[in-house]
Amino acid sequence: MTDTDTFPHPVYKDTVLAPLFEGVKTHYAGHMMAINKAHLVMLQEEQILGTEDARQIAQTLTSIETETDPDALTYTGEHEDYFFFVEAELKRHLGDLGGALHTARSRNDMDHTQFKLALQSRTETLIAQLHGLGAAMLDKAQVEKTTLITAWTHGQPAQPTTFGHYLAAALEVLLRDITRLEAAAEGLDHCPMGAAAITTSGFPINRARMADLLGFSEPLLNSYGCIASVDYVTGLYSAIKLTFLHLGRLIQDMQFWSAFEVGQLHVPDALVQISSIMPQKRNPVPIEHMRHLASMTCGRAEAVITTMHNTPFTDMNDSEGEVQQGGYAAFDSAMRCAALLTAFIPAMTINEDRVRANMNAACVTITELADTLVRDEGLTFREAHEVAASVAKEVIAMGQGLEAGYEAFADAFRAQTGRETALGQQSFLEAVSPEGFIARRDRPGGPALPALETAFAIYARDQADLRLKQDARLTRRASAAETLKSAFNSLKEA
Repeated sequence: MTDTDTFPHPVYKDTVLAPLFEGVKTHYAGHMMAINKAHLVMLQEEQILGTEDARQIAQTLTSIETETDPDALTYTGEHEDYFFFVEAELKRHLGDLGGALHTARSRNDMDHTQFKLALQSRTETLIAQLHGLGAAMLDKAQVEKTTLITAWTHGQPAQPTTFGHYLAAALEVLLRDITRLEAAAEGLDHCPMGAAAITTSGFPINRARMADLLGFSEPLLNSYGCIASVDYVTGLYSAIKLTFLHLGRLIQDMQFWSAFEVGQLHVPDALVQISSIMPQKRNPVPIEHMRHLASMTCGRAEAVITTMHNTPFTDMNDSEGEVQQGGYAAFDSAMRCAALLTAFIPAMTINEDRVRANMNAACVTITELADTLVRDEGLTFREAHEVAASVAKEVIAMGQGLEAGYEAFADAFRAQTGRETALGQQSFLEAVSPEGFIARRDRPGGPALPALETAFAIYARDQADLRLKQDARLTRRASAAETLKSAFNSLKEA
């Protein structure tokens, strides 16, 4: 007899079955045991199994759980996978009765149930971590609500705003990302158990009871979809990918702002590395680590999503085992990135002297001068734009800021309109000051303090609402775990 005559083939064993066995040991052994206990309770409650048979199986499951250390197991090929290892242990203790536990179920519905259970815990941890990041953003935005920064568009200085206003924009995106993750978490909250292989079972199973015992909100209704519709995977990893794609843009701004030539962002020494050869260097290396962790998260999430592309709408290994385990790396890099960013945001500060220098050099308040001319001088915006453009061109050529540009303004106004301006020098200075620019923009979503304070209250409310959703899920699952423990122990002692 050759190697190809017996199962498993040595190469198949080493390349597929052994790694899968290791993955189950690491990620799913506990979830599989929970499914075994819940299924046994349901079978007895529905009188599909007698009380005495169920009691013996319950006692044996407890012995297996107590005596077996999954980490100490080595895959030998004696059993196809971890499921059959557990079933073999049941049969070793109980004989044929050990096979009764598998009545009215399949590895198909078990697999997707344990995949969901494994994803639930990781998703809740990530969501909680992102709530922490959101809280850090809101706290920092409130602290920096009047701190001036230069806003950039197309890589060029554009207008003044505040650091609080900028962080509020980033927080809005994060809250929408958490909302998408919340929707994905709801997709994980429907139980596949009872679907069996494809079409449910000829036994009078109670799918709702299985969902309750395992902490799900309800069964996933269509049994075919329970084993074929892996949108719980693609939806989740899409939401993760978008979250860290968006955070990566924020992180890239930090890299740009901290550049010596810009100097808008100051990174404290605790988050700076030095050069081994150049004494003058202050390298904000954590920003680079956050950027690559965000990108790695996007790539790892995309790898899972792409694996589902053009796969058949049925049970398939493309959505199971190694693919599920491979996706967990996305959670790892995501959580590292979120943790570092949560620490980084409160620590960073704005270099206000450099901000003002950049504002003066780039004439970023010139839009308000044009607006003032429309309001106070009755010009059309296009006329006002021409006057303002002339002033900006002149003061930049002189190497001065707008505060030195009143004469250039008066000349440009006269040339454009054929009359003298009624705008005095003091009014001109108010129009081109960053503080005046921001104070004028007291519209919903604007950077003026009243508008920003209103926005902060909305963000705090939205954060609280999202936290309540998660708290409700976690409370329900904790209660379900206690219910399962009590029901299983009662059965064991019956």
